[in-house]
Amino acid sequence: MGKSIRLFIEKLSALLSKRDKHLLVLLFIFSLSVSLVEMIGISALMPFIQIAIDFSQIDKNPYYYKVYSFFDFESPVNFILAYGVVLIVFFILRSVINLLYVYVLARFTFGRNQQISYKVFCNYLHFHYLTFTSLNRSYFMKNVMGEVNGVTQVISAFFQLLSEAVVLLLIYTLLLIVNWKITLLLSFILFIKAGVLLQTISPKIKQEGKKRELQQKRFTEVVLSSFGNFKIIKFLSNHELLLERFIEASTKTAKINTTNQTLQNIPRLFLETSSFVLVTFVVLYLVYKYEHNISGAIGLLSIYLVALYRLMPAVNRMMTFYNQIMYHFRSLEVIYNDLVNVAAVEKLGNAPATFQSEIKISDLHFRYDDRYIFQGLNLTIRKGEKVAFIGESGSGKSTLVDLVLGLYRPDAGSIAVDGVPLTDENIKSWRSQIGYIPQDVFLFNGTVAENVSFGLEIDPMRVETVLKQAKVWDFLKTKEGIETKVGDGGILFSGGQKQRIAIARALYSDPSILVLDEATSALDEKTEMEIMDELYQISENKTVLIIAHRLSTISKCDKAYRVFDSNLKLEKRHGEEYE
Repeated sequence: MGKSIRLFIEKLSALLSKRDKHLLVLLFIFSLSVSLVEMIGISALMPFIQIAIDFSQIDKNPYYYKVYSFFDFESPVNFILAYGVVLIVFFILRSVINLLYVYVLARFTFGRNQQISYKVFCNYLHFHYLTFTSLNRSYFMKNVMGEVNGVTQVISAFFQLLSEAVVLLLIYTLLLIVNWKITLLLSFILFIKAGVLLQTISPKIKQEGKKRELQQKRFTEVVLSSFGNFKIIKFLSNHELLLERFIEASTKTAKINTTNQTLQNIPRLFLETSSFVLVTFVVLYLVYKYEHNISGAIGLLSIYLVALYRLMPAVNRMMTFYNQIMYHFRSLEVIYNDLVNVAAVEKLGNAPATFQSEIKISDLHFRYDDRYIFQGLNLTIRKGEKVAFIGESGSGKSTLVDLVLGLYRPDAGSIAVDGVPLTDENIKSWRSQIGYIPQDVFLFNGTVAENVSFGLEIDPMRVETVLKQAKVWDFLKTKEGIETKVGDGGILFSGGQKQRIAIARALYSDPSILVLDEATSALDEKTEMEIMDELYQISENKTVLIIAHRLSTISKCDKAYRVFDSNLKLEKRHGEEYE
Protein backbone atom coordinates (compact mmCIF):
# COMPACT_ATOMS: atom_id res chain seq x y z
CA MET A 1 0.00 0.00 0.00
CA GLY A 2 2.80 2.40 0.96
CA LYS A 3 4.71 1.60 -2.23
CA SER A 4 1.61 2.17 -4.35
CA ILE A 5 1.02 5.57 -2.74
CA ARG A 6 4.67 6.52 -3.29
CA LEU A 7 4.54 5.53 -6.96
CA PHE A 8 1.27 7.37 -7.39
CA ILE A 9 2.70 10.59 -5.92
CA GLU A 10 5.89 10.25 -8.00
CA LYS A 11 3.93 9.87 -11.24
CA LEU A 12 1.56 12.70 -10.39
CA SER A 13 4.45 14.95 -9.40
CA ALA A 14 6.21 14.26 -12.71
CA LEU A 15 3.19 15.59 -14.63
CA LEU A 16 3.04 18.86 -12.68
CA SER A 17 5.34 21.84 -13.18
CA LYS A 18 7.11 23.70 -10.38
CA ARG A 19 4.51 26.47 -10.63
CA ASP A 20 1.71 23.89 -10.39
CA LYS A 21 3.19 22.55 -7.16
CA HIS A 22 3.34 26.07 -5.71
CA LEU A 23 -0.31 26.57 -6.65
CA LEU A 24 -1.13 23.26 -4.98
CA VAL A 25 0.42 24.54 -1.74
CA LEU A 26 -1.72 27.69 -1.92
CA LEU A 27 -4.78 25.59 -2.66
CA PHE A 28 -4.02 23.38 0.31
CA ILE A 29 -3.78 26.45 2.57
CA PHE A 30 -7.10 27.60 1.15
CA SER A 31 -8.61 24.19 1.85
CA LEU A 32 -7.37 24.40 5.46
CA SER A 33 -9.19 27.73 5.80
CA VAL A 34 -12.37 26.19 4.40
CA SER A 35 -12.00 23.29 6.81
CA LEU A 36 -11.63 25.65 9.76
CA VAL A 37 -14.78 27.46 8.67
CA GLU A 38 -16.57 24.10 8.55
CA MET A 39 -15.43 23.23 12.08
CA ILE A 40 -16.43 26.64 13.44
CA GLY A 41 -19.87 26.23 11.88
CA ILE A 42 -20.37 22.85 13.55
CA SER A 43 -19.05 23.93 16.96
CA ALA A 44 -21.14 27.14 16.94
CA LEU A 45 -24.41 25.22 16.63
CA MET A 46 -24.12 23.36 19.94
CA PRO A 47 -24.23 26.45 22.23
CA PHE A 48 -26.99 27.97 20.09
CA ILE A 49 -29.17 24.87 20.56
CA GLN A 50 -28.28 24.60 24.27
CA ILE A 51 -29.21 28.21 25.05
CA ALA A 52 -32.37 28.11 22.89
CA ILE A 53 -33.61 25.07 24.86
CA ASP A 54 -32.48 26.28 28.29
CA PHE A 55 -31.89 30.05 28.93
CA SER A 56 -30.24 29.22 32.27
CA GLN A 57 -27.21 27.97 30.32
CA ILE A 58 -26.17 31.64 29.92
CA ASP A 59 -25.60 31.94 33.67
CA LYS A 60 -24.19 28.44 34.09
CA ASN A 61 -21.54 28.72 31.40
CA PRO A 62 -18.90 31.43 32.08
CA TYR A 63 -18.11 31.87 28.35
CA TYR A 64 -21.72 32.46 27.39
CA TYR A 65 -22.12 34.88 30.32
CA LYS A 66 -19.03 36.91 29.32
CA VAL A 67 -20.36 37.42 25.80
CA TYR A 68 -23.83 38.22 27.17
CA SER A 69 -22.39 40.83 29.58
CA PHE A 70 -19.87 42.31 27.11
CA PHE A 71 -22.58 43.21 24.60
CA ASP A 72 -24.99 44.17 27.40
CA PHE A 73 -28.01 42.24 26.16
CA GLU A 74 -31.29 43.16 27.77
CA SER A 75 -32.73 39.63 27.77
CA PRO A 76 -31.81 36.05 26.81
CA VAL A 77 -34.26 36.32 23.92
CA ASN A 78 -32.32 39.25 22.44
CA PHE A 79 -29.11 37.25 22.95
CA ILE A 80 -30.54 34.24 21.08
CA LEU A 81 -31.89 36.44 18.28
CA ALA A 82 -28.50 38.13 17.85
CA TYR A 83 -26.76 34.77 17.98
CA GLY A 84 -29.10 33.43 15.31
CA VAL A 85 -28.51 36.42 13.01
CA VAL A 86 -24.73 35.98 13.38
CA LEU A 87 -25.08 32.28 12.53
CA ILE A 88 -27.16 33.07 9.44
CA VAL A 89 -24.57 35.59 8.22
CA PHE A 90 -21.79 33.15 9.01
CA PHE A 91 -23.39 30.31 7.03
CA ILE A 92 -23.98 32.62 4.07
CA LEU A 93 -20.30 33.59 4.16
CA ARG A 94 -19.42 29.92 4.55
CA SER A 95 -21.31 29.14 1.34
CA VAL A 96 -19.56 31.97 -0.51
CA ILE A 97 -16.15 30.76 0.68
CA ASN A 98 -16.95 27.19 -0.31
CA LEU A 99 -18.17 28.31 -3.74
CA LEU A 100 -15.00 30.35 -4.23
CA TYR A 101 -12.93 27.32 -3.27
CA VAL A 102 -14.84 25.14 -5.76
CA TYR A 103 -14.17 27.73 -8.48
CA VAL A 104 -10.45 28.01 -7.70
CA LEU A 105 -10.07 24.22 -7.58
CA ALA A 106 -11.97 23.78 -10.86
CA ARG A 107 -9.87 26.46 -12.53
CA PHE A 108 -6.69 24.77 -11.38
CA THR A 109 -7.90 21.31 -12.39
CA PHE A 110 -9.08 22.21 -15.89
CA GLY A 111 -6.04 24.42 -16.36
CA ARG A 112 -3.87 21.36 -15.71
CA ASN A 113 -6.01 19.46 -18.24
CA GLN A 114 -5.05 21.99 -20.90
CA GLN A 115 -1.38 21.98 -19.90
CA ILE A 116 -1.04 18.20 -19.74
CA SER A 117 -2.88 17.85 -23.06
CA TYR A 118 -0.41 20.30 -24.57
CA LYS A 119 2.56 18.42 -23.10
CA VAL A 120 1.29 15.09 -24.41
CA PHE A 121 0.46 16.51 -27.85
CA CYS A 122 3.83 18.24 -28.06
CA ASN A 123 5.58 15.06 -26.95
CA TYR A 124 3.85 13.04 -29.65
CA LEU A 125 4.90 15.57 -32.30
CA HIS A 126 8.51 15.03 -31.20
CA PHE A 127 8.34 11.23 -31.29
CA HIS A 128 10.87 9.47 -33.48
CA TYR A 129 9.23 8.74 -36.82
CA LEU A 130 9.87 5.03 -36.37
CA THR A 131 8.14 5.05 -32.97
CA PHE A 132 5.23 7.06 -34.34
CA THR A 133 4.63 4.71 -37.26
CA SER A 134 4.68 1.68 -34.96
CA LEU A 135 1.54 3.01 -33.24
CA ASN A 136 -1.82 3.99 -34.70
CA ARG A 137 -3.89 7.15 -34.75
CA SER A 138 -6.47 5.77 -32.35
CA TYR A 139 -3.75 5.42 -29.69
CA PHE A 140 -2.83 9.11 -29.91
CA MET A 141 -6.44 10.29 -30.16
CA LYS A 142 -7.47 8.21 -27.16
CA ASN A 143 -4.63 9.54 -25.02
CA VAL A 144 -4.81 13.23 -25.95
CA MET A 145 -8.61 13.44 -25.75
CA GLY A 146 -9.48 10.67 -23.29
CA GLU A 147 -6.69 9.60 -20.97
CA VAL A 148 -5.60 13.20 -20.25
CA ASN A 149 -9.13 13.83 -18.98
CA GLY A 150 -8.68 10.77 -16.75
CA VAL A 151 -5.48 12.31 -15.34
CA THR A 152 -7.42 15.49 -14.62
CA GLN A 153 -9.97 13.41 -12.72
CA VAL A 154 -7.12 11.91 -10.70
CA ILE A 155 -5.66 15.34 -9.84
CA SER A 156 -9.04 16.72 -8.83
CA ALA A 157 -9.95 13.61 -6.80
CA PHE A 158 -6.54 13.52 -5.09
CA PHE A 159 -6.73 17.13 -3.97
CA GLN A 160 -10.35 16.90 -2.83
CA LEU A 161 -9.42 13.74 -0.96
CA LEU A 162 -6.77 15.71 0.95
CA SER A 163 -9.24 18.53 1.58
CA GLU A 164 -11.89 16.18 2.95
CA ALA A 165 -9.23 14.48 5.09
CA VAL A 166 -8.45 17.84 6.74
CA VAL A 167 -12.17 18.45 7.39
CA LEU A 168 -12.43 14.96 8.84
CA LEU A 169 -9.42 15.50 11.09
CA LEU A 170 -10.72 18.80 12.46
CA ILE A 171 -14.23 17.44 13.12
CA TYR A 172 -12.72 14.37 14.70
CA THR A 173 -10.59 16.56 16.99
CA LEU A 174 -13.69 18.52 18.01
CA LEU A 175 -15.57 15.32 18.84
CA LEU A 176 -12.64 14.05 20.90
CA ILE A 177 -12.79 17.22 22.97
CA VAL A 178 -16.55 16.87 23.47
CA ASN A 179 -16.51 13.18 24.47
CA TRP A 180 -13.46 11.10 23.69
CA LYS A 181 -14.99 7.76 24.76
CA ILE A 182 -17.93 7.90 22.35
CA THR A 183 -15.68 9.31 19.62
CA LEU A 184 -13.08 6.53 19.93
CA LEU A 185 -15.77 3.86 19.84
CA LEU A 186 -17.40 5.39 16.77
CA SER A 187 -13.96 5.77 15.15
CA PHE A 188 -13.19 2.11 15.71
CA ILE A 189 -16.44 1.10 14.03
CA LEU A 190 -15.87 3.47 11.10
CA PHE A 191 -12.26 2.33 10.70
CA ILE A 192 -13.32 -1.30 10.36
CA LYS A 193 -16.01 -0.43 7.82
CA ALA A 194 -13.66 1.77 5.76
CA GLY A 195 -11.05 -0.98 5.80
CA VAL A 196 -13.56 -3.49 4.49
CA LEU A 197 -14.53 -1.15 1.66
CA LEU A 198 -10.90 -0.42 0.74
CA GLN A 199 -10.02 -4.09 0.64
CA THR A 200 -13.06 -5.26 -1.30
CA ILE A 201 -14.53 -2.51 -3.47
CA SER A 202 -11.51 -0.35 -4.40
CA PRO A 203 -9.42 -3.14 -6.01
CA LYS A 204 -12.41 -4.08 -8.19
CA ILE A 205 -12.82 -0.46 -9.27
CA LYS A 206 -9.13 -0.26 -10.18
CA GLN A 207 -9.49 -3.42 -12.26
CA GLU A 208 -12.52 -1.95 -14.04
CA GLY A 209 -10.38 1.12 -14.80
CA LYS A 210 -7.82 -1.05 -16.61
CA LYS A 211 -10.61 -2.68 -18.61
CA ARG A 212 -12.00 0.78 -19.45
CA GLU A 213 -8.67 1.93 -20.93
CA LEU A 214 -8.43 -1.19 -23.11
CA GLN A 215 -12.03 -0.97 -24.34
CA GLN A 216 -11.71 2.78 -24.98
CA LYS A 217 -8.77 2.01 -27.25
CA ARG A 218 -10.80 -0.57 -29.20
CA PHE A 219 -13.81 1.73 -29.39
CA THR A 220 -11.68 4.60 -30.76
CA GLU A 221 -10.10 2.26 -33.32
CA VAL A 222 -13.52 1.19 -34.61
CA VAL A 223 -14.76 4.78 -34.99
CA LEU A 224 -11.57 6.13 -36.62
CA SER A 225 -11.20 3.22 -39.03
CA SER A 226 -14.84 3.57 -40.05
CA PHE A 227 -14.80 7.29 -40.70
CA GLY A 228 -11.35 7.05 -42.29
CA ASN A 229 -12.73 4.60 -44.89
CA PHE A 230 -16.14 6.17 -45.30
CA LYS A 231 -16.11 6.06 -49.11
CA ILE A 232 -15.28 2.34 -49.08
CA ILE A 233 -18.04 1.71 -46.56
CA LYS A 234 -20.57 3.23 -48.95
CA PHE A 235 -19.80 0.42 -51.42
CA LEU A 236 -20.33 -2.39 -48.93
CA SER A 237 -23.42 -4.47 -49.57
CA ASN A 238 -24.10 -4.51 -45.83
CA HIS A 239 -22.56 -3.04 -42.73
CA GLU A 240 -23.30 -5.90 -40.37
CA LEU A 241 -19.68 -6.77 -39.51
CA LEU A 242 -18.78 -3.13 -38.95
CA LEU A 243 -21.83 -2.55 -36.79
CA GLU A 244 -21.12 -5.72 -34.82
CA ARG A 245 -17.61 -4.42 -34.03
CA PHE A 246 -19.08 -1.11 -32.91
CA ILE A 247 -21.76 -2.81 -30.77
CA GLU A 248 -19.19 -5.11 -29.19
CA ALA A 249 -16.80 -2.29 -28.28
CA SER A 250 -19.49 0.13 -27.12
CA THR A 251 -21.41 -2.53 -25.16
CA LYS A 252 -18.32 -3.63 -23.26
CA THR A 253 -17.49 0.01 -22.50
CA ALA A 254 -21.04 0.59 -21.26
CA LYS A 255 -20.89 -2.53 -19.05
CA ILE A 256 -17.60 -1.42 -17.52
CA ASN A 257 -18.94 2.08 -16.80
CA THR A 258 -22.13 0.56 -15.34
CA THR A 259 -20.12 -1.70 -13.05
CA ASN A 260 -17.93 1.21 -11.98
CA GLN A 261 -20.94 3.45 -11.29
CA THR A 262 -22.53 0.72 -9.18
CA LEU A 263 -19.33 0.03 -7.23
CA GLN A 264 -18.83 3.77 -6.69
CA ASN A 265 -22.19 4.01 -4.91
CA ILE A 266 -21.67 1.07 -2.54
CA PRO A 267 -19.52 3.11 -0.08
CA ARG A 268 -22.12 5.92 0.02
CA LEU A 269 -25.03 3.61 0.78
CA PHE A 270 -22.95 1.60 3.22
CA LEU A 271 -21.84 4.71 5.12
CA GLU A 272 -25.30 6.32 5.08
CA THR A 273 -26.69 3.19 6.71
CA SER A 274 -23.84 3.26 9.19
CA SER A 275 -24.55 6.88 10.08
CA PHE A 276 -28.17 6.11 11.01
CA VAL A 277 -27.00 3.17 13.09
CA LEU A 278 -24.39 5.32 14.84
CA VAL A 279 -26.88 8.08 15.64
CA THR A 280 -29.22 5.50 17.13
CA PHE A 281 -26.31 4.06 19.08
CA VAL A 282 -25.43 7.49 20.55
CA VAL A 283 -29.04 8.05 21.66
CA LEU A 284 -29.20 4.59 23.26
CA TYR A 285 -25.88 5.21 25.02
CA LEU A 286 -27.11 8.53 26.47
CA VAL A 287 -30.39 6.96 27.63
CA TYR A 288 -28.45 4.12 29.24
CA LYS A 289 -26.06 6.54 30.93
CA TYR A 290 -28.62 9.00 32.33
CA GLU A 291 -31.44 6.42 32.82
CA HIS A 292 -34.15 9.04 32.14
CA ASN A 293 -34.98 11.48 29.36
CA ILE A 294 -31.95 12.97 27.70
CA SER A 295 -32.97 16.63 27.53
CA GLY A 296 -29.95 17.48 29.64
CA ALA A 297 -27.67 15.95 27.06
CA ILE A 298 -29.38 17.55 24.07
CA GLY A 299 -26.35 19.79 23.44
CA LEU A 300 -24.04 16.79 23.30
CA LEU A 301 -26.47 14.93 21.07
CA SER A 302 -26.90 17.93 18.78
CA ILE A 303 -23.20 18.33 18.14
CA TYR A 304 -22.87 14.62 17.32
CA LEU A 305 -25.82 14.86 14.99
CA VAL A 306 -24.39 17.91 13.24
CA ALA A 307 -20.89 16.41 13.19
CA LEU A 308 -22.15 13.13 11.75
CA TYR A 309 -24.19 15.11 9.23
CA ARG A 310 -20.91 16.60 8.00
CA LEU A 311 -18.67 13.68 8.86
CA MET A 312 -20.50 10.97 6.95
CA PRO A 313 -20.52 12.91 3.65
CA ALA A 314 -16.82 13.68 4.21
CA VAL A 315 -16.00 10.00 4.68
CA ASN A 316 -18.21 9.08 1.74
CA ARG A 317 -16.55 11.67 -0.51
CA MET A 318 -13.12 10.46 0.57
CA MET A 319 -14.07 6.95 -0.46
CA THR A 320 -15.54 8.26 -3.72
CA PHE A 321 -12.43 10.30 -4.53
CA TYR A 322 -10.18 7.39 -3.66
CA ASN A 323 -12.16 5.08 -5.94
CA GLN A 324 -12.06 7.69 -8.72
CA ILE A 325 -8.29 7.67 -8.40
CA MET A 326 -8.29 3.89 -8.65
CA TYR A 327 -10.62 3.93 -11.67
CA HIS A 328 -8.55 6.49 -13.59
CA PHE A 329 -5.17 5.29 -12.30
CA ARG A 330 -4.50 3.58 -15.64
CA SER A 331 -4.85 6.99 -17.34
CA LEU A 332 -2.11 8.34 -15.09
CA GLU A 333 0.13 5.39 -15.95
CA VAL A 334 -0.43 5.76 -19.71
CA ILE A 335 0.23 9.51 -19.81
CA TYR A 336 3.16 9.26 -17.40
CA ASN A 337 4.79 6.51 -19.47
CA ASP A 338 4.47 8.53 -22.69
CA LEU A 339 5.76 11.75 -21.14
CA VAL A 340 8.79 10.18 -19.46
CA ASN A 341 9.55 7.80 -22.35
CA VAL A 342 12.59 9.83 -23.43
CA ALA A 343 13.72 7.10 -25.83
CA ALA A 344 10.68 7.80 -28.02
CA VAL A 345 11.28 11.56 -28.17
CA GLU A 346 13.78 13.29 -30.42
CA LYS A 347 16.17 15.71 -28.75
CA LEU A 348 17.27 17.92 -31.61
CA GLY A 349 19.77 20.74 -31.62
CA ASN A 350 19.93 23.92 -33.68
CA ALA A 351 23.24 23.41 -35.50
CA PRO A 352 23.04 24.47 -39.18
CA ALA A 353 23.15 22.00 -42.05
CA THR A 354 24.15 23.59 -45.37
CA PHE A 355 23.56 21.87 -48.69
CA GLN A 356 25.80 23.22 -51.42
CA SER A 357 27.39 20.16 -52.96
CA GLU A 358 26.21 16.60 -52.28
CA ILE A 359 24.43 14.08 -50.08
CA LYS A 360 26.59 11.01 -49.50
CA ILE A 361 25.44 7.69 -48.04
CA SER A 362 28.32 5.49 -46.89
CA ASP A 363 28.11 1.80 -45.90
CA LEU A 364 24.58 2.25 -44.58
CA HIS A 365 22.86 -0.53 -42.62
CA PHE A 366 19.24 -0.28 -41.56
CA ARG A 367 16.80 -2.83 -40.19
CA TYR A 368 13.11 -2.71 -39.46
CA ASP A 369 11.34 -5.27 -37.26
CA ASP A 370 14.61 -7.23 -36.96
CA ARG A 371 14.89 -7.53 -40.75
CA TYR A 372 17.64 -5.72 -42.63
CA ILE A 373 16.27 -3.45 -45.36
CA PHE A 374 19.74 -2.21 -46.38
CA GLN A 375 23.22 -3.57 -45.75
CA GLY A 376 26.35 -1.73 -46.85
CA LEU A 377 24.47 0.75 -49.07
CA ASN A 378 26.43 3.53 -50.83
CA LEU A 379 24.91 6.41 -52.79
CA THR A 380 25.78 9.99 -53.79
CA ILE A 381 23.18 12.62 -54.75
CA ARG A 382 24.52 15.89 -56.11
CA LYS A 383 22.82 19.23 -55.59
CA GLY A 384 20.36 20.03 -58.37
CA GLU A 385 20.00 16.42 -59.53
CA LYS A 386 16.64 14.86 -60.24
CA VAL A 387 16.88 11.31 -58.82
CA ALA A 388 14.21 8.64 -58.99
CA PHE A 389 13.80 5.44 -56.97
CA ILE A 390 11.70 2.66 -58.45
CA GLY A 391 10.99 -0.91 -57.45
CA GLU A 392 8.37 -3.32 -56.22
CA SER A 393 6.14 -2.51 -53.27
CA GLY A 394 8.01 -3.23 -50.05
CA SER A 395 11.42 -3.08 -51.72
CA GLY A 396 12.52 -0.16 -49.55
CA LYS A 397 12.11 2.88 -51.82
CA SER A 398 10.26 5.01 -49.26
CA THR A 399 12.50 3.76 -46.46
CA LEU A 400 15.63 4.87 -48.35
CA VAL A 401 14.21 8.34 -48.96
CA ASP A 402 13.08 8.58 -45.33
CA LEU A 403 16.66 7.81 -44.31
CA VAL A 404 17.97 10.58 -46.57
CA LEU A 405 15.40 12.98 -45.10
CA GLY A 406 16.50 12.12 -41.56
CA LEU A 407 13.19 10.55 -40.51
CA TYR A 408 14.88 7.19 -39.92
CA ARG A 409 18.37 6.81 -38.47
CA PRO A 410 20.82 4.21 -39.83
CA ASP A 411 21.89 1.38 -37.54
CA ALA A 412 25.41 1.65 -38.99
CA GLY A 413 27.19 3.76 -41.59
CA SER A 414 26.49 7.44 -42.19
CA ILE A 415 24.56 9.99 -44.21
CA ALA A 416 26.55 13.19 -44.76
CA VAL A 417 25.58 16.53 -46.33
CA ASP A 418 28.58 18.39 -47.76
CA GLY A 419 30.83 16.11 -45.73
CA VAL A 420 29.00 16.77 -42.41
CA PRO A 421 27.19 13.71 -40.96
CA LEU A 422 23.54 14.15 -40.09
CA THR A 423 23.11 13.99 -36.31
CA ASP A 424 20.61 15.10 -33.70
CA GLU A 425 22.39 18.44 -33.61
CA ASN A 426 21.80 19.44 -37.25
CA ILE A 427 18.95 17.26 -38.51
CA LYS A 428 16.30 19.85 -37.59
CA SER A 429 17.99 22.37 -39.89
CA TRP A 430 18.29 19.70 -42.59
CA ARG A 431 14.58 18.84 -42.50
CA SER A 432 13.62 22.51 -42.78
CA GLN A 433 15.15 22.51 -46.28
CA ILE A 434 12.81 19.79 -47.54
CA GLY A 435 9.46 20.10 -49.28
CA TYR A 436 7.44 16.89 -49.13
CA ILE A 437 4.60 15.91 -51.49
CA PRO A 438 2.86 12.67 -50.43
CA GLN A 439 0.60 10.36 -52.39
CA ASP A 440 -2.27 10.78 -49.94
CA VAL A 441 -2.76 14.51 -49.54
CA PHE A 442 -4.31 15.59 -46.25
CA LEU A 443 -6.26 18.84 -46.48
CA PHE A 444 -8.04 19.94 -43.33
CA ASN A 445 -11.31 21.82 -43.21
CA GLY A 446 -10.00 25.36 -43.66
CA THR A 447 -9.02 27.84 -46.36
CA VAL A 448 -6.51 27.26 -49.13
CA ALA A 449 -4.16 29.76 -47.44
CA GLU A 450 -4.32 27.85 -44.15
CA ASN A 451 -3.67 24.55 -45.90
CA VAL A 452 -0.75 25.89 -47.92
CA SER A 453 0.98 27.60 -44.98
CA PHE A 454 0.17 24.58 -42.76
CA GLY A 455 1.27 25.95 -39.39
CA LEU A 456 3.58 28.68 -40.71
CA GLU A 457 2.64 32.35 -40.70
CA ILE A 458 0.37 33.17 -43.63
CA ASP A 459 1.96 35.48 -46.22
CA PRO A 460 -0.82 36.16 -48.77
CA MET A 461 1.63 37.18 -51.51
CA ARG A 462 3.75 34.06 -51.01
CA VAL A 463 0.64 31.84 -50.94
CA GLU A 464 -0.54 33.32 -54.25
CA THR A 465 2.92 32.89 -55.80
CA VAL A 466 3.20 29.17 -54.98
CA LEU A 467 -0.39 28.57 -56.09
CA LYS A 468 0.51 30.08 -59.45
CA GLN A 469 3.62 27.89 -59.62
CA ALA A 470 1.45 24.85 -58.88
CA LYS A 471 -0.91 25.89 -61.73
CA VAL A 472 -4.02 26.01 -59.56
CA TRP A 473 -4.42 29.78 -59.21
CA ASP A 474 -6.63 30.17 -62.31
CA PHE A 475 -9.15 27.77 -60.78
CA LEU A 476 -9.07 29.51 -57.39
CA LYS A 477 -9.67 32.92 -58.99
CA THR A 478 -13.10 31.67 -60.00
CA LYS A 479 -13.80 30.94 -56.33
CA GLU A 480 -12.60 33.03 -53.40
CA GLY A 481 -8.87 33.01 -54.09
CA ILE A 482 -6.69 32.02 -51.18
CA GLU A 483 -9.76 32.17 -48.89
CA THR A 484 -11.48 29.35 -50.79
CA LYS A 485 -12.69 26.60 -48.46
CA VAL A 486 -11.35 23.12 -49.24
CA GLY A 487 -13.81 21.07 -47.17
CA ASP A 488 -12.99 18.22 -44.80
CA GLY A 489 -10.24 16.14 -46.40
CA GLY A 490 -10.29 18.45 -49.46
CA ILE A 491 -13.63 16.99 -50.55
CA LEU A 492 -14.50 20.16 -52.52
CA PHE A 493 -11.46 19.71 -54.80
CA SER A 494 -10.62 17.12 -57.45
CA GLY A 495 -7.66 14.76 -57.08
CA GLY A 496 -5.47 16.86 -59.39
CA GLN A 497 -6.41 20.08 -57.59
CA LYS A 498 -5.61 18.58 -54.20
CA GLN A 499 -2.26 17.42 -55.54
CA ARG A 500 -1.50 20.93 -56.77
CA ILE A 501 -2.39 22.36 -53.34
CA ALA A 502 0.08 19.84 -51.87
CA ILE A 503 2.74 21.06 -54.31
CA ALA A 504 2.07 24.67 -53.30
CA ARG A 505 2.37 23.64 -49.65
CA ALA A 506 5.74 21.97 -50.34
CA LEU A 507 7.01 25.09 -52.18
CA TYR A 508 5.77 27.57 -49.56
CA SER A 509 8.93 27.42 -47.41
CA ASP A 510 11.16 27.62 -50.55
CA PRO A 511 12.94 24.28 -49.87
CA SER A 512 16.25 23.15 -51.39
CA ILE A 513 14.94 19.61 -51.89
CA LEU A 514 11.59 18.43 -53.21
CA VAL A 515 10.44 14.90 -52.43
CA LEU A 516 7.62 13.22 -54.35
CA ASP A 517 6.49 10.07 -52.58
CA GLU A 518 4.43 8.44 -55.35
CA ALA A 519 2.68 11.79 -55.38
CA THR A 520 0.95 11.32 -58.73
CA SER A 521 0.31 7.57 -58.80
CA ALA A 522 -3.39 8.00 -57.97
CA LEU A 523 -3.97 10.39 -60.88
CA ASP A 524 -4.81 9.60 -64.48
CA GLU A 525 -1.91 9.56 -66.91
CA LYS A 526 -2.74 12.89 -68.59
CA THR A 527 -3.05 14.78 -65.27
CA GLU A 528 0.07 13.06 -63.99
CA MET A 529 2.14 14.17 -66.98
CA GLU A 530 0.86 17.74 -66.65
CA ILE A 531 1.76 17.93 -62.97
CA MET A 532 5.17 16.28 -63.49
CA ASP A 533 6.03 18.71 -66.30
CA GLU A 534 5.07 21.59 -64.03
CA LEU A 535 7.16 20.16 -61.20
CA TYR A 536 10.23 19.82 -63.39
CA GLN A 537 9.85 23.47 -64.40
CA ILE A 538 9.34 24.65 -60.83
CA SER A 539 12.28 22.63 -59.48
CA GLU A 540 14.82 23.60 -62.13
CA ASN A 541 17.31 24.75 -59.48
CA LYS A 542 16.25 22.30 -56.79
CA THR A 543 17.24 18.76 -55.91
CA VAL A 544 14.33 16.41 -56.52
CA LEU A 545 13.86 12.90 -55.13
CA ILE A 546 11.04 10.91 -56.70
CA ILE A 547 9.54 7.61 -55.57
CA ALA A 548 7.60 6.15 -58.46
CA HIS A 549 6.06 3.03 -59.94
CA ARG A 550 5.63 4.17 -63.54
CA LEU A 551 8.72 4.82 -65.66
CA SER A 552 6.84 7.54 -67.55
CA THR A 553 6.85 9.58 -64.34
CA ILE A 554 10.65 9.77 -64.21
CA SER A 555 11.52 10.35 -67.86
CA LYS A 556 13.18 13.69 -67.12
CA CYS A 557 15.18 12.50 -64.10
CA ASP A 558 18.98 12.58 -64.28
CA LYS A 559 19.25 9.19 -62.59
CA ALA A 560 16.94 6.35 -61.68
CA TYR A 561 17.78 3.63 -59.18
CA ARG A 562 15.94 0.35 -58.87
CA VAL A 563 15.72 -0.77 -55.24
CA PHE A 564 15.84 -4.53 -54.60
CA ASP A 565 17.47 -7.07 -52.29
CA SER A 566 18.91 -4.45 -49.91
CA ASN A 567 20.74 -2.74 -52.76
CA LEU A 568 20.48 -0.32 -55.67
CA LYS A 569 20.87 -0.70 -59.40
CA LEU A 570 21.33 2.32 -61.65
CA GLU A 571 18.86 2.09 -64.53
CA LYS A 572 20.04 2.69 -68.10
CA ARG A 573 18.46 5.25 -70.39
CA HIS A 574 17.47 4.79 -74.00
CA GLY A 575 17.09 8.25 -75.44
CA GLU A 576 14.56 10.10 -73.33
CA GLU A 577 13.23 6.99 -71.60
CA TYR A 578 14.41 4.51 -68.96
CA GLU A 579 14.26 0.77 -69.61
